[in-house]
Amino acid sequence: MLQTTVKKWFRDKNYGFLDNGDGPDIMVRKADLQNCQYLRVGVAVEFEVGAEKSGLIAKKVKLSGSRNNQDGQNQNNHNNHQNNGNNHNNRHNNSNGQRNNNNRPFRPGVMT
Repeated sequence: MLQTTVKKWFRDKNYGFLDNGDGPDIMVRKADLQNCQYLRVGVAVEFEVGAEKSGLIAKKVKLSGSRNNQDGQNQNNHNNHQNNGNNHNNRHNNSNGQRNNNNRPFRPGVMT
């Protein structure tokens, strides 16, 4: 399989073009996407190439494995961020949902 990046994607027309270096761009149609509904510019993809009268056509197009791993890492980071937020709330709330002042004295005009 070949790898490249998405150069253009026309979501309203369901097709786009893949970068082909110094050669002509490779057309890709929504019908040839395997694990997504559309592509974003700059995303890495893997594909097979075929030729038609109009030029090169990408077939069996799927997001590159490195991009999928990055998406998985982003999801893990998002989940960790949410968990950290929950831990923060737990430190400041007691079992009744009331704020725990951690035995700090009240100081008017000062946020604690």
